[in-house]
Amino acid sequence: MTSRLTTLPNGFRIATETMPGLKSASIGVWITAGGRHERVEQNGVAHFLEHMAFKGTTRRTALQIAEEIEDVGGYINAYTSREMTAYYARVLEADVPLALDVISDIVLNPVFDQREIEIERHVILQEIGQALDTPDDVIFDWLQEAAYPDQPFGRTILGPSERVSSFSQDDLRRFVLEHYGPDQMILAAAGAVDHDRIVAEASAIFGDLRPVGVPQIEPARFSTGERRELRDLEQVHFALAFEAPGYRDPDVYTAQVFATALGGGMSSRLFQKIREERGLCYTIFAQSGAYEDTGVLTIYAGTGADDIAELTGLTVDELRRSTEDMSEAEVARARAQMKAGLLMGLESPSSRAERLARLLSIWGRIPDVDEAVARIEAVTAADVRRFACEMAQGARAAMALYGPANNAPMLETLRGRLAA
Repeated sequence: MTSRLTTLPNGFRIATETMPGLKSASIGVWITAGGRHERVEQNGVAHFLEHMAFKGTTRRTALQIAEEIEDVGGYINAYTSREMTAYYARVLEADVPLALDVISDIVLNPVFDQREIEIERHVILQEIGQALDTPDDVIFDWLQEAAYPDQPFGRTILGPSERVSSFSQDDLRRFVLEHYGPDQMILAAAGAVDHDRIVAEASAIFGDLRPVGVPQIEPARFSTGERRELRDLEQVHFALAFEAPGYRDPDVYTAQVFATALGGGMSSRLFQKIREERGLCYTIFAQSGAYEDTGVLTIYAGTGADDIAELTGLTVDELRRSTEDMSEAEVARARAQMKAGLLMGLESPSSRAERLARLLSIWGRIPDVDEAVARIEAVTAADVRRFACEMAQGARAAMALYGPANNAPMLETLRGRLAA
């Protein structure tokens, strides 16, 4: 499988990867316009815009958008993240041109009908309410706010209800004019695709668009913070975050190997010590996420009110212990998990297309899969112990708690125990 890249004169990029033997393809448009690109008064507008894309264009009604893709057995969807918005479809090989036509239509020609805006506004408000009723969902928004307070990177992607309740047609159109330029778009496709044919079709659709320029973003600044929401729930939901490397940091793979060894599976330290040996929780995990200029290593667990003090203390103890005795076997297992996860995921054309877009937005090129595998395999136990030590001794931390959290220690107490 070989990836190909073509950049049009206006900056629009087209990346494809043919996967021999497949009869289907995934194709979509990724736009470098997410939550962190919003001004404070725009918070939530990128996500609102993603919803409105499916509510009708100058050429299609909302029903026609859905029917044209589902009539050929495909599906179409979208998502908004902190750094990107994506519109994508999965279809059979013969229907790739149709998928491209529909996706480009919803991206370039939305009508923002006022009646549809009001309907979708209500839908999004319901989505916000549902998130607030889901503790192991909303706690990560609160953790993000605690780690990156008073800045775009720390705000919720859905936006606050009061903002969503007031967005107008002009607000949506303004965000499109500011960010939906060809130089901020990537068309990515993988599976049963023909690069030259897609380039020809995309050139006719996107080739005459005018660039909007590189979006200015406020640098992310990780800050020590704590949010504690006391509620009468069955469990305390606990989330702890440490500042971690961004995508371009040489330590990004070290952080991911460390997080996997610490809490990435059933054999991980946190799972074995806190769930299997002590029975203090049902769910506990650690993960490391990377962004353009920052990263976050997150630990999450849910436990009873009487057990939260012990669980948090043991979590910190395992972090501290990993600075000294993280073994070669643990690191080798974590590397194998990461490598297998990467390669298994890339058997899906949807994962392949997303990888093309994401890497292109970060590096301006598409690194070979073997390059990522080599960087994973290069991480040693000494690297992991050194990273763990740096995190324990100096990394900024943030914490969020939701539920009957009266017995939970303060963040300052946990940091002191970690550094002891």
